[in-house]
Amino acid sequence: MSTPSRERHGDDGGELRSPVSSHNEWDPLEEVVVGRLDGATTPSRHSVVSCNVPPWAARFQRLAAGFRYPQALIEPAQRELDQFVTLLQSLGITVTRPDPVDHRQRFSTPDWSSRGFCNTCPRDSMLVIGEEIIETPMAWPCRYFETHSYRALLKDYFRRGARWTAAPKPQLTEALYDPRYRPPEPGEPMRYILTEFEPVFDAADFVRAGRDLFVTRSNVTNGMGIEWVRRHLGPDYRVHEIESRCRTPMHIDTTFLVLAPGKALVNPEYIDVDRLPEVLDSWDILVAPQPDPIRDPLLQLTSLCGKWLSMNVLMIDERRVIAERHHTTMLRALEKWGFEPIPCDLLHYAPFGGSFHCATLDVRRRGTLESYVDRAAGRSPQVG
Repeated sequence: MSTPSRERHGDDGGELRSPVSSHNEWDPLEEVVVGRLDGATTPSRHSVVSCNVPPWAARFQRLAAGFRYPQALIEPAQRELDQFVTLLQSLGITVTRPDPVDHRQRFSTPDWSSRGFCNTCPRDSMLVIGEEIIETPMAWPCRYFETHSYRALLKDYFRRGARWTAAPKPQLTEALYDPRYRPPEPGEPMRYILTEFEPVFDAADFVRAGRDLFVTRSNVTNGMGIEWVRRHLGPDYRVHEIESRCRTPMHIDTTFLVLAPGKALVNPEYIDVDRLPEVLDSWDILVAPQPDPIRDPLLQLTSLCGKWLSMNVLMIDERRVIAERHHTTMLRALEKWGFEPIPCDLLHYAPFGGSFHCATLDVRRRGTLESYVDRAAGRSPQVG
């Protein structure tokens, strides 16, 4: 059942049709925001940053904190990003970009100071629900003002009829972070560095399937953040928590990703398919194959992400999907499952926070608000 758009009017009294409209991860993609590498700066030192950085990257992060990323990392990533943008445009998709920003500038609040990070991953700082863009209250201090680089776009979307919301700006004082935190060992109860001092969440911890959203609690998204989204969206939406076995969780799109109506991709290391929410019982659960190894020692040292970026794909529509060319095992699995993979290079984007899904924010997909889940039994995992 579709829901009609709220009627809005411009200054001249004419009805505005929002340029923002995206209800799920798979309707035909028409407009997307793609991040930038300009001014990228290694995240400033903070416990909430180091707890999420893979061990092999922790030393690099500590030494380079607050400095510009070296050209040896930026140049190959920029070449791949440019090719990705060209590919999207060749598919008839409108691509918009944030403003370039010098992220090495220092800023402060009454409680702390930091340098910035980068605007490579618009998926993290903004959550699109239908015709609404929600600025998120991110837990990393270095990302506090990250959405400012998108303000020209946000104001343009608003003037043309979009709904523009910002979640409560967090204080990010020491009360938000557990000073005794250490990652749990296998078999230990799950724990997180975040307390429930205030609501914080990254949009990349959510994926959308019409009236149903799926979220992982993580080291950047706490229970209050999930509850804020649930209350803000109200009874028209259902927010389901996905239980992750990752010891240092951050962002859902290398754990659980919805690809098409009734099809979800899961990480076999992080997800127990028997513990997924009941609303997915009628869905095909596609078990991601083991990622192809990354041989580049520089990428192994500097990546801010784990090996499962092979799952970080971008749906163009229900069948076509952009996926990393290097991960041939994933490409073959997508074909086996009935999708049409479009290989592309973005391997060198990992030091800046992700791959195709992370690097984009789908602003407009051609479709309406619907429900895609039910309680029918019969989930059948399909291994790639």
